[in-house]
Amino acid sequence: MSSAWLVDPRDALLVVLALVALSYIVLVARATSRGRREGDAATPDALRVGTGFITNFFDTLGIGSFATTTALFRKFSLVRDEKIPGTLNVGHTLPTIVQAFIYTKLVEVDPKTLILLIVASVLGAWIGAGVVANWSRKRIQFGMAIALFVASILLLFTLLRPAPEGGALLGLTGTRLVLGFLGNFMLGALMTLGIGLYAPCMIMIALLGMNVKTAFPIMMGSCAFLMPVASARFIRERGFDLKASIGLLIGGIPAVLIAAFIVKSMNLTVMRWLVLVIVLYTATGLFRASRRQEDDATAPAPSGVSAGAAVP
Repeated sequence: MSSAWLVDPRDALLVVLALVALSYIVLVARATSRGRREGDAATPDALRVGTGFITNFFDTLGIGSFATTTALFRKFSLVRDEKIPGTLNVGHTLPTIVQAFIYTKLVEVDPKTLILLIVASVLGAWIGAGVVANWSRKRIQFGMAIALFVASILLLFTLLRPAPEGGALLGLTGTRLVLGFLGNFMLGALMTLGIGLYAPCMIMIALLGMNVKTAFPIMMGSCAFLMPVASARFIRERGFDLKASIGLLIGGIPAVLIAAFIVKSMNLTVMRWLVLVIVLYTATGLFRASRRQEDDATAPAPSGVSAGAAVP
């Protein structure tokens, strides 16, 4: 058979992604209908839509969206802390899928490596979301604080040192492929706690000897596939904020299109330093909040009040 008749694996991957996107849209529509029946507000305000626009605009340009969205959610008290991980995954899914469609075809990468690393991230997200969705408020706060501290270290690393040059490889084999699979599995699981995959994935790809450019289809494809999977778990466990998620979705899609086709690139060094400060501030706030939860849980009941009794 002529090679002209063979389907490009990346085209096949995007067809599957289109089906995943349709399934995700149906899932969100059902969750919205269920939420309205249960009295949950679904129509977002300008602040929530604006949050989606700003964070996804800079996400498309390489800043990332999870840390900045978390900071805005906490600054304006838009989402309860225990609902933030689920809201990040549910709300940013469709804009991320749009990013993947725009950029996946632009960079050459070994299809086998691309597909296996995507599968690894999806498996990690599925397991991670199932765990995080049932965590307590205190544990979510502490886990997100740690995740944001890690994200700040990675961001500082990219600011103080040039990005690793990597090598010339377009794909991985043998031990390197196994390490890449395990690494992306862990990054997929961490996504459910709110630590973005882009920066650590790019560093991992470079350290494994691949061309750094190949990180773009890998990290965008990974997020585009894993986020619907994680979202399904969060939606099933009701571990997300419906109103904020819809706001991120509505604001995010036009932001991605503007950043990709109109702005394309800009000097983001100052913005990255600002994001670093915001991330550290937010992580510190989450850590303190988790400690307050612990103090409240261990504080003795007021005199004359039995353990477990309601206190006004």
